[in-house]
Amino acid sequence: MAMSQRDRESIKELADILDAKGLTEIEYERGGLRVRVARAGAGAGPAPSLPPAPVDSTPATAEDDSSLGSIVSPMVGTFYAAPSPEASPFVRVGDRVSKGQSVCIIEAMKLMNEIESDLDGALVERLVENGQAVEFGQVLFKVAVD
Repeated sequence: MAMSQRDRESIKELADILDAKGLTEIEYERGGLRVRVARAGAGAGPAPSLPPAPVDSTPATAEDDSSLGSIVSPMVGTFYAAPSPEASPFVRVGDRVSKGQSVCIIEAMKLMNEIESDLDGALVERLVENGQAVEFGQVLFKVAVD
């Protein structure tokens, strides 16, 4: 079966996500074409898909927007606020976040990717709903930076 230009672009996007997120494996299937991109020694299968968890969308307001930073989506996918439907959200409005702290999951091509904060501060607003599709670079959270 010959690959189309779109299939080749999809494979390149998978490889780019693999590199950008430091993943060891990513798998994608569409229309009978199944693609697995993996680093040497990788063998784990994709994480299971999670249904949407309860939302925490009560935004707090900040007096000075210039002190707000943004946590953005590093990929296209589906936003999940919690690691599983039964679990509490990673963070809620009003919580303090630290660099490297997991704040949500973005599911991309059936892989669950924990997204970490690159800011220290207080979470003042969550801009997406649980289960919502997000785009690369879309602002997920606003943080009052320390």
